[in-house]
Amino acid sequence: MQIKKVLVVGATGKVGSEIVKNLISQGYIVRGTTKDKKLLNVKEKNFEYVYLDLETTEGLKEAFQDTDRAFFLSPAGYLDQYKLLSPLIREAKNKNLEKVVLMSVMGVNLIETSPLRRAEVELENSGLNYNIIRPNWFMQNFNTFWIKGIIESNKILLPAGDAKVSFIDARDISDVATKLLTSNIHNNKAFDLTGPESITHDTVANYISSITNKKVFYQNISSSEFKKDLLNAELPEHYADFLVTIMGFLREGFNSKVTDSVSNILGRSAISISKYVNDYKTYWL
Repeated sequence: MQIKKVLVVGATGKVGSEIVKNLISQGYIVRGTTKDKKLLNVKEKNFEYVYLDLETTEGLKEAFQDTDRAFFLSPAGYLDQYKLLSPLIREAKNKNLEKVVLMSVMGVNLIETSPLRRAEVELENSGLNYNIIRPNWFMQNFNTFWIKGIIESNKILLPAGDAKVSFIDARDISDVATKLLTSNIHNNKAFDLTGPESITHDTVANYISSITNKKVFYQNISSSEFKKDLLNAELPEHYADFLVTIMGFLREGFNSKVTDSVSNILGRSAISISKYVNDYKTYWL
């Protein structure tokens, strides 16, 4: 059987980088997109970076050369995801790829006019075999975006109220995406991806406390304080406003549902918050 070649958009991110590792370990030839031209010199067995600027589409046709299957996502920080994803979907159709897996966001299908939902619909109507995965909030946000407050003041500072969230580990998302990319069992379906339980931020703080032997608290802050923190972290204002908006949905309970998609696709349980906190314990210390 001919070795399949897979294009991974966002190959340097939390999810994309793990998909690359998974695919290489299974014998696939992988091309990962990047805007960092220094990475183009990186050559590894069965892997290479290819230049692609999603905003200008520079490098688009070259990125799809000799590609059989592809994984798409829209990078964080962009509000018009359709503008970035539509050229990818059209080129995939032009190349008649065997399959495309698109990573979206849980709940976006409830708003038909949203840019990300428009991209989903374009893929659904493309005639290509596809899967759409819609993960909930990443557990890994705690050791990246929210880590500053945890380290400096022993606090998780978010305007989340007492809402429960079925946080998902990015490693599960990568494993699901890999499984869908490399098989046709679940073709032409969309999946909401969540962790195994729905918990509050107080519960997350308690798990981190148990690992660090110091008390970590969750502190509910105002949306304006949250935006100020984001701007201080040098996020663009339009993206800070976007995060404030979706955090509002979280606070209202829209991210609480638990699905069995991860276990149904992978044949194992989704990673729990306790395992995540323990696996990432070096970040909390």
